[in-house]
Amino acid sequence: FKENRKDDIWLVDFYAPWCGHCKKLEPVWNEVGLEMKNMGSPVKVGKMDATSFSSIASEFGVRGYPTIKLLKGDLAYNYRGPRTKDDIIEFANRVAGPLIRPLPSQHLFEHVQKRHRVLFVYVGGESPLKEKYIEVASELIVYTYFFSASEDVLPEYVTLPELPAVVVFKDGTYFVYDEYEDGDLSSWINRERFQGYLNVDGFTLYELGDTGKLVAIAVIDDKNSSVEHTR
Repeated sequence: FKENRKDDIWLVDFYAPWCGHCKKLEPVWNEVGLEMKNMGSPVKVGKMDATSFSSIASEFGVRGYPTIKLLKGDLAYNYRGPRTKDDIIEFANRVAGPLIRPLPSQHLFEHVQKRHRVLFVYVGGESPLKEKYIEVASELIVYTYFFSASEDVLPEYVTLPELPAVVVFKDGTYFVYDEYEDGDLSSWINRERFQGYLNVDGFTLYELGDTGKLVAIAVIDDKNSSVEHTR
């Protein structure tokens, strides 16, 4: 595995036999492997006892169990989301695919926009900004998709002050990255990859904490949304 794994893309569950969370993940992991095989995915799904192969686990920075990583070439991407079949498969397909996905037509742009609540798009030709966008994508592809398009593919309501540009579409509107006002592109994308209002679970709250954003949380009783049951 260590010698040949760079020839393929691997989604690996590093586990310990005594780990309760690992045992809980096992049936989900079996479903992930079966569905990705049926999909014809190029991603190979496997698992490794990190206590028996501790040197390999250590090489990939495994510190706890279970740890899910996608191995692609020289890179190892950590999965930190919910341990559900659909979430794990979505992560694998996103990271295993192209780093930047082109949107060559208005029809495809509209289709993708309907599927993604938050959509990052680079607009323009070759530039230092594009190089930075690719660099940020390699870092944050574990969290979100990255796209590119020409200006004529964008919706008519979009007005860009200049090209090239990085645009995020979310919450029914769009925002254009401004280096002078928004600072580092990586930090801006990390902040903007969330909707303005969203349901928060343990994983989302953890990710929000990494962005440095100020977060206002409303605690709501799903069965009773009156003011008296909202904090």
